[in-house]
Parts: sequence; structure tokens; C-alpha cells
Amino acid sequence: MKKYIYLSGLILSLYSCESTTYESLEEPTVIVEDVTYTANVKSIIDANCIACHAAESTLRPLETYDQVKDAVLNTDLLDRIQRQNGTPGQMPKAGRMPQDKINLILQWNTDGLLEN
Repeated sequence: MKKYIYLSGLILSLYSCESTTYESLEEPTVIVEDVTYTANVKSIIDANCIACHAAESTLRPLETYDQVKDAVLNTDLLDRIQRQNGTPGQMPKAGRMPQDKINLILQWNTDGLLEN
């Protein structure tokens, strides 16, 4: 009888657990003014892209404003950062960025790819 009580308690505790990701714990970034490369986008690119897209890499470098702007305008950068994990061509390869970071890059494009 005690086994059934313990087993019931264990099952109940497992079903009552929540799955919380770090992304869901982050406060969403509220965009209240024009998004600029220097103020908003550079840190996202540095944290998520430079490991593979540095100047010494064989991949398109994304180290400067002009390089990132060119990648937005002339490649599929915006498409690739929006792809779901596991989708071919999804970037960064280590895993999708949080949606609020993607939204900042998309808003930067909408705002005219401002530098400062």
C-alpha cells in the first residue's frame, strides 16, 4: 500500500513540473525608438555570429556595420536568423537566438539600417 502512495506522489510531482526556458525568463526588449547598429544590433551580432563570421573565417565576415548591412541587403541573413532550430541553413548553427533579439534586427532593417 505504501508503494502505491509513494508512486502516486512521484507521478503527481512529475506531472506538476513546469518546463521553463531561459528565453521565457528574459524580459522582452521593448522597442521605443529607432534601432541602430551601434546601440542595439552590434552586441547581438558579436554574441551570436562572430564566432563563425570573423574576418579570418572562410564565411562572410560580420564584424563591421557595412558588412552586416550588406548581409541584410544582399544575402538571406534575415531569413536565416528566423528559421527554426533544425531547419537547413538556420543561423546561428548553435541554436536560434531569442525572439526579442531577432525582432531587434528585423526592426533595425525596418528603421532603415541606421548606424548610430
